[in-house]
Amino acid sequence: MATFSFKEELQKIWRFLKDCRNEAIVIGAALLFITLHRYHMIWNEWFSDLIYYAVFPILISVILLRKNPLKMGLGWGESRVWWPYAGIVCLVSALVLFPFTLSPGLQDYYRMEDFAIVGYSLATCVQLFSSEFFFRGFLIFGLKDRFKEGSIFIQMIPFVMVHLGKPEIETLSTILTGILFGYIAYKGKSFWPAFFIHMFINLFFVFIVNLVWL
Repeated sequence: MATFSFKEELQKIWRFLKDCRNEAIVIGAALLFITLHRYHMIWNEWFSDLIYYAVFPILISVILLRKNPLKMGLGWGESRVWWPYAGIVCLVSALVLFPFTLSPGLQDYYRMEDFAIVGYSLATCVQLFSSEFFFRGFLIFGLKDRFKEGSIFIQMIPFVMVHLGKPEIETLSTILTGILFGYIAYKGKSFWPAFFIHMFINLFFVFIVNLVWL
């Protein structure tokens, strides 16, 4: 009969953590930053996104993972692979999203008083750059060595969770978009196509709601 040895169990736990060091760092850091972003906003929302979802993950990549941030998705990657995906997805998204701009619930959520095109666009650019790097860069390329394509599904989970509280149809759609954006980023070896697509979708919808359906 096998006997329990506290020392041996500690050694097994240590070997497990040592073997999964990078994955533990990436997942642990990701959960930490999401939690801090939720409870400890820095100045305002877009600045918090920049710090928690871009600056801190880049520092983790360099200091703890010893990886070049360009290899974590910040590089341009294989643009000849990803730009056709980005173009097609943007076109299809416009056709699919347009009818939803007529939804009263979505109009109420996204309509803004004194809508400022430039200010909104700049703030959204910073927010989506940060969040897309976090999910489609830091998480995917930080986990791909061990999980390969499985990293696409792993990053989709927290991506959906951070959308809780938004309109139900939008939250549900992030299951599909999280996988789609992740797949394109993985194939193209860059988070940039996901950023461009997400930026287009956001601005297209918000501009229609605030500038067309007045």
